[in-house]
Amino acid sequence: MFEDTEVTAVGKAEPQVIEDEEHRRVHERVAAVDVAKASGMVCTRLPGNGRRVSRVWEVTATTGAVAELGRQLLKDRIEMVTLEATGDYWRIWYYVLEAAGLAVQLVSPSQAKQVKGRPKTDRLDAVWLARLTEWGLLLPCFVPPAPIRALRDYTRARADLVRDRTRCYQRLEKLLEDALIKLSSVASKLTLKGPRQMIEAMIGGERDPHVLAGMAKTRMKAKHGQLVEALTGMFDAHHGELAQLELDQLTWLDARISQLEDRIQDTLAAIPAAWGTDADGTTGPGAGTGPDAPVLPAVARLAEIPGISPGLAAAIIAETGLDMTRFPTAAHLVSWAGLCPAARQSGARTRNGKKHGNAYLRGTLGQAAIAAARTGTFLGERYRRVARRRGKAKAQVAVARSLLVIIWHLLADPAARFTDLGPDYVAGRVSRDKKIRGHVRQLQALGLEVTLTPAA
Repeated sequence: MFEDTEVTAVGKAEPQVIEDEEHRRVHERVAAVDVAKASGMVCTRLPGNGRRVSRVWEVTATTGAVAELGRQLLKDRIEMVTLEATGDYWRIWYYVLEAAGLAVQLVSPSQAKQVKGRPKTDRLDAVWLARLTEWGLLLPCFVPPAPIRALRDYTRARADLVRDRTRCYQRLEKLLEDALIKLSSVASKLTLKGPRQMIEAMIGGERDPHVLAGMAKTRMKAKHGQLVEALTGMFDAHHGELAQLELDQLTWLDARISQLEDRIQDTLAAIPAAWGTDADGTTGPGAGTGPDAPVLPAVARLAEIPGISPGLAAAIIAETGLDMTRFPTAAHLVSWAGLCPAARQSGARTRNGKKHGNAYLRGTLGQAAIAAARTGTFLGERYRRVARRRGKAKAQVAVARSLLVIIWHLLADPAARFTDLGPDYVAGRVSRDKKIRGHVRQLQALGLEVTLTPAA
């Protein structure tokens, strides 16, 4: 810890006192694995006869070999195992050693980057990781527990399939443009029932634009003339064959997405931390849905936030988990998600660096932020207020950050409920004089002379 010192030099501030951890060995028995695709270099550091002893050997990256390593590490009474996050190759080591009952931490390669002047080999890297581990100098990455990992696999697979479905519709639209069919210029979406039937009819051989336009549904019926013009083109047999391939793939993707949505619901129902509580204290997969329930299910709690649907809530839980003790504050969660700039200071220069964070979580929160921007709520007004000053992209990130802060509080306290502050929350807290000065400056900028007279 830095001590307060008196500074007598003119113009210099007193030194800042920074709380720091004591430099001491935090683990007596540690192990580290320098991970590669086919194998890993393992190093253990154990107390010996008056000095520390390091043992280094290579282990094949197979389930049996890693399980045998786990038994050996348990026999050596290893307190902490460190893995370097290398691609997806760390997973077999983490999952098997965790299942063996060992304490395992995953660290970013930037935490244990190469030190200049030290030779670079796999053996020396493993020793270096072990030495950093025993002194507690590594910050572990967040790896959710097994039930959340299963939920994450389902939600990420669904997100990937939804992305593939979007690509199919884009290819289908491009194919129609090649056939001089301008259906997407009239219909808001090709996913609607009417446009889908028109495309299927053209694949079946129908070419009369009046017949095709007659398949319009609901509000599209009022655009009959525009549809006739849009459906007059050069759609031939090879366009129909390619369009059928896209429709078949879309049908398959819709079925798989529906299947994954069912699996997501089943997986959430099997996680006790996601359950609600009824008024009589009963808890379970279906509890917490009544109007007087003290604790709502986790998905229902998040779905009360503007812009977040139950599907987005499940995707958010899959990325953050339900245990907010992993993130001491909401700011830690925001930083982990990559929704705040990284500090880059050198001397008098301070630059904002880019944080990578969790791309799936950022994408989900971005969707929620866009949806919340269309509402007349505090979050919607926040988006519009920031967008006026700094643009829509900055506003989307700002609302996504606000959403994540709200999510942290709702998951940290299961009994908490979302309450909207209202669109006038910020405006109501701006002083009356400040508002007057702002309006006067705007009028003066237009070349007007302003005289203020109090109302009678």
